[in-house]
Amino acid sequence: MAWPGGIRGRVVGLAVAPVAIVGVLLMAQLISGKIDDLDQALQARAEALTRQLAPAAEHGLASGNVDVLRALLEKTAAEPDVRGVAVLTRDGRPLVQAGPVAWSVPPGQPLPADRIEHVAYPDRLVYYAPVLRADGVPRNLPGEADTPPADARPLGWVGLDVSRHATISSQRESILRSLAILLAGLAVSFLLAWRIGRQITRPILSLTRTVSRIGDGRLDERAELCGQAELGMLQRGVNQMAAHLQAMQDQMQEKIDRATARLVYQASHDALTGLINRHEFEHRLEHTLLSAVEQGREHALCYMDLDQFKVINDTSGHTAGDELLRQLAVLLKADLRERDTLARLGGDEFALLLENCSIQDALEVADTFRAEVQRFRFKWGDRIFSVGMSVGMVAINRDSGTAASLMSAADAACYVAKDRGRNQIHVYESRDSDLVRHRGEMQWVTRIHRALEEHRLRLSWQEIRRTDGAAETTRHVELLLRMIDVDGSEILPMAFIPAAERYSIMPALDRWVVEETLALSQRYVQGKRSRHCLFAVNLSGASLKDPEFRRMLLAHLDESPELGPHLCFEITETAAIGNLAIVNEFIDAMRAFGCSFALDDFGSGLSSFSYLKNLRVDYLKIDGAFVRDIASNVIDRSMVEAVHRIGRQMGLKTVAEYVESDQILALLRQIGVDYVQGNGIHPPEPLETLCSENG
Repeated sequence: MAWPGGIRGRVVGLAVAPVAIVGVLLMAQLISGKIDDLDQALQARAEALTRQLAPAAEHGLASGNVDVLRALLEKTAAEPDVRGVAVLTRDGRPLVQAGPVAWSVPPGQPLPADRIEHVAYPDRLVYYAPVLRADGVPRNLPGEADTPPADARPLGWVGLDVSRHATISSQRESILRSLAILLAGLAVSFLLAWRIGRQITRPILSLTRTVSRIGDGRLDERAELCGQAELGMLQRGVNQMAAHLQAMQDQMQEKIDRATARLVYQASHDALTGLINRHEFEHRLEHTLLSAVEQGREHALCYMDLDQFKVINDTSGHTAGDELLRQLAVLLKADLRERDTLARLGGDEFALLLENCSIQDALEVADTFRAEVQRFRFKWGDRIFSVGMSVGMVAINRDSGTAASLMSAADAACYVAKDRGRNQIHVYESRDSDLVRHRGEMQWVTRIHRALEEHRLRLSWQEIRRTDGAAETTRHVELLLRMIDVDGSEILPMAFIPAAERYSIMPALDRWVVEETLALSQRYVQGKRSRHCLFAVNLSGASLKDPEFRRMLLAHLDESPELGPHLCFEITETAAIGNLAIVNEFIDAMRAFGCSFALDDFGSGLSSFSYLKNLRVDYLKIDGAFVRDIASNVIDRSMVEAVHRIGRQMGLKTVAEYVESDQILALLRQIGVDYVQGNGIHPPEPLETLCSENG
């Protein structure tokens, strides 16, 4: 059974329920006993009256004196609870009676002659007693074993009718009185239980509320110390627990606050140098730009890039580079004004925001920074390094545009400072030709990447023929790279190759060219053409220095070594001289597969003759700048003759580029150049025409 009303209701219920049960049982027992006592008392009194009435009626019945009997009966009828009394003859007829009762012998039950007989009805008791002669045998009491003599016939009987109404009324009164006592007892018990339960449950309920509030996070809540013994111990324990939790929460909150502050700091500062990072710097730049637009203030933005930083990373490791950046950050912060902002943008790039500062003043500040870095000496182990700093500067005013455009302009100006010799300051001007060129190259970078992603690169081919026109068993062609613009027009490599070389995109372009050439060679070999074909492709210096590119090319040839004799790699003079050891190692590895090599654009510098004996190449391609004007320029003709003569002495075949006319061809034939190439010999064609030929 579940008691309502919480713990207090349960305590009251547990206290009152036993009282109620015991009270009801006791009341039932008492009422039952009292009813039995009243009934027995009524029976005893009625039996005593009957027993007294029988001998008293013997004389009147024997003498037939009705008046005596009536007086006797009327006197008896006056007794309490007596409804009626009668004297019956031997045959059971009423002789004399008093009271409103109609007398008759109970059917089927002959009246006894030796004892008092009674009949019980719900509302009354009827007694019959024999009237015997006074000289007869003594009468026996009910339940005695003696039997009267056979001739002792009763003269008649007396009947007594007793009402049980008083007994029933007494029963009802007893029940009502007992119920009243029970209810009063229950009420008193309930009040006492309520008070006792309240005293017991008040500290428990107080403790429950306290625990609930502590559970809701109100750790400053405390239980009232109103309990005794175990409850008091429990309250003190809860208070101690709450105090401990509050202390732990305070400690945790303090840690959270510190961690949050650290995260906020890390979100806006560079972890290595402690300077603000790019995100925070751009936010402050936008705020500064807003003040320039709305209030007409003038500020300056400096984009600073360290010179020769890569040397330190390459020779001493990145740990040394990180330490250099930390020391430079401390050095540069020492020269900051309070309202200036210095940030590390990433790598070795820094930015300086000079608020309320004109360009002239900003130049002085930037030059101070540059000079500090130039004087700085970085010691790492037993080595001492010096670095420089190139600075690009741009003014911030109402016409500056967006923060992104300011950062781009400062970056471009820094690039120009590096391009002009490093360790310089260059102020951005929109009409600056160097900046225009730089921005044009940056646009080409984007266009090259898009062309790679959208597969808009194509190969053309141009045949390299013998100068004397004799037929050869080997067909020699150079594969030329083209870019297809978004409008479908063809873009020649001289438009985008400079930007690709400057911004290190050439390895990606060379990889694409090599993979396409290998696929073309594979198709050519599988086609079992009757004429051998040598495909010449250009490789940039950046690709030659890239170990991953070299591994890629060697892996392809390992898988298809039969393609080697069909490949000729053209290396520029500048790339060869600048990476002589790498180039020779690469040439040796590729020659193992049967590949051949050509030195492209040879002759641009006389110093290159000294390197030629150390390069293991097969073809010497004379720089087209000399070939183009040999018909009109004696010096150019002399250069071509010199290159051809040296190549012949070294056993190399010479190739003249940019042959545009028959006159140039005739002169080259006269000089003795082995091969010619140019639009006058064979203009470039789409690669599909080469693949469709059966020669």
